This record gives sequence, structure tokens and C-alpha cells, in this order.
Amino acid sequence: QVQLVESGGGLVQAGGSLRLSCAASGRTFSTYRMAWFRQAPGKEREFVARIMWNGGSTYYADAVKGRFTISRDYTKNTVYLQMNSLKPEDTAVYYCALGTPGGWPSWGQGTQVTVSS
Repeated sequence: QVQLVESGGGLVQAGGSLRLSCAASGRTFSTYRMAWFRQAPGKEREFVARIMWNGGSTYYADAVKGRFTISRDYTKNTVYLQMNSLKPEDTAVYYCALGTPGGWPSWGQGTQVTVSS
């Protein structure tokens, strides 16, 4: 069992920044990759960014490329999402996920990000 706890969401004006954190606990020794997803009201959940736990290679959705940065801290079993130049369309519940090569079996409870115009 893996537990993921997100934090750092909130209300920010357009153009501002937020940093989300996701702390992993439990059976994390086999972590392969971690990612952030988001879900806006009335929309499906969408991929935001991914980081490979070993090696640290990253991949971003086009909508956030150049504005968001995903990173991880081995010592804290934590993944971060630095979000800069936020736009109202970034408003969503952001979820952290821990992935295997075959999918995303572990999810956090989500943290709300609201960007006002």
C-alpha cells in the first residue's frame, strides 16, 4: 500500500505562482514514476507532468510546458510541481499519482488550485 498526500494548493491571481507537494509513504521502494494530473469542473482528468524516479527525466503536457516544473526529492519521498505564470484555465483539482510501467495504481486525494483573472 502506498499513501500519497498532496499540499500547496490555494487561490492565486493570474500570473502568480504556486508550488504543490506530494509526499509518498508506505511501500514506495518500487516507485517507477510519479506524475501530476488535474481535473477541472465538468472536464475529464488530464495529464500534467511526469518524472521518472530513477534518472529524473521529465515530460510535460503542451498546455503547461515552459511554465510548470516537476521535480523529486529522494530523501523525502516527495514530488513537487512548481507552477509559474498561472492562468485561469489552470484552475482544477490537482492529483499526484505513483506509477508502475503499466499504469497509475496509487493516487492522492487532490488539492484545489484556483487562479483568478
